[in-house]
Amino acid sequence: MIKSQKLAACLATACAVLAQPVLAEQAYPVRPIKIVIGFAPGGSTDTPMRVLAESVSKILKQPVVIENRPGAGGTLPAVVMQSSSNDGYTLGVASAGVYRLPYTTDLKWDPAKDLTYIIGLTGYAFGIVVPSSSPIQTWSDYIAAAKAKPGELTYGTPGMATTQHLTMEQISRRAGIKLNHVPYKGTGETMLALTAGQIDSAAETSAWAPFVKEGKMRLLVTWGDKRMASFPDTPTLREAGVPLTQKSYWGLVGPKGMDQAIVTKLHDAFRQAMQQPEFKQALQRYDMEPDYMHSADFHKFAVNSMQQEKEILDLLGLSRKK
Repeated sequence: MIKSQKLAACLATACAVLAQPVLAEQAYPVRPIKIVIGFAPGGSTDTPMRVLAESVSKILKQPVVIENRPGAGGTLPAVVMQSSSNDGYTLGVASAGVYRLPYTTDLKWDPAKDLTYIIGLTGYAFGIVVPSSSPIQTWSDYIAAAKAKPGELTYGTPGMATTQHLTMEQISRRAGIKLNHVPYKGTGETMLALTAGQIDSAAETSAWAPFVKEGKMRLLVTWGDKRMASFPDTPTLREAGVPLTQKSYWGLVGPKGMDQAIVTKLHDAFRQAMQQPEFKQALQRYDMEPDYMHSADFHKFAVNSMQQEKEILDLLGLSRKK
C-alpha cells in the first residue's frame, strides 16, 4: 500500500512537471506587455504601433503599452533588449539602424544572434520635404540651391548613421552637391524643426505626409521604386536622375532566447492584428502598407541587411575603424 502511494505520488509529480510548460504557454500573458519604440510619439512608427498594440491587447486580453525611447537613430529598443528578461513581457521595434550598429559603434552584442525576431510588419516610405514657404519648388531647385552655396543648405534627419542620413550621403555624392546635416533625436523633432524654420529641408519617413496634404510642407522627391499613391505628381529619385531606391523595413523583436511557444503566440496575435482595417488605415496616413514577414524570414532578412549595411558604410567611409 505504501509502495502504491509512493508510486502514485511520483506519477503525480511527473505529470505536474510535464504539464508546467503547457500551463505556462496557456497562461501567457498574465500581465501587461511593453513595447519599446526608438522614436518620439506621433510619427510613422509610433502611430501604427499604437494601433497594433490596442488590437493585440484585445486578442491577448492583457494591456500592451508603448514606451518611447527616441534617440540613437531608433536603435535603443534593441539595446534595451540586451538587459531585459526574455519572458515575453518586454519587446521592441527593430528597424534598419540596428543592423548598422556593429559597424558604427563598439558593440558587445550581435543583432543577428542576440535578438529574437518575432514578426516583420512594414517598411517606411521616404522623401525630402521643404516648408511650403521655401523658394525651393522642385528637386531641380534643390540641387541648384545646394550648388549655389555648398555646405550651407541644411537637412534634418532622426540621427547620425540612420537610413535617412546614409541615403542623403549617397544622393549628395551622386548629385555632386554638399549639404549640411542636422541630426535630431527622432522624426517628430525633425518635423517640428522644419515647421519652425530651423532647417531648410528634411529627409524623412513619410511622417511628413499629413503636413504635405495640409499645405504646410512641399514634397520634392520620394525614394521608393514607384511614385507614392497619395503624391502621384512627385517624382522618385530615379526619375529625378539619382539611381537609388530606399525602403527601410521594421518589425517586432524580443530579447535573445525567448520560448518558442511565446514567440508563436505573439506572432499569431500580431499577424491577426495586422489584418485589421485600423492598422491599414494608420499606415495609409503615411503612405505605408502592411508587409508581413514570418519570424524565420524576418531573421534571415536581418542577417542579409547587416551585410548590405556594412557594404554601404564601407563605401561611404563611415564604418568604425577597429
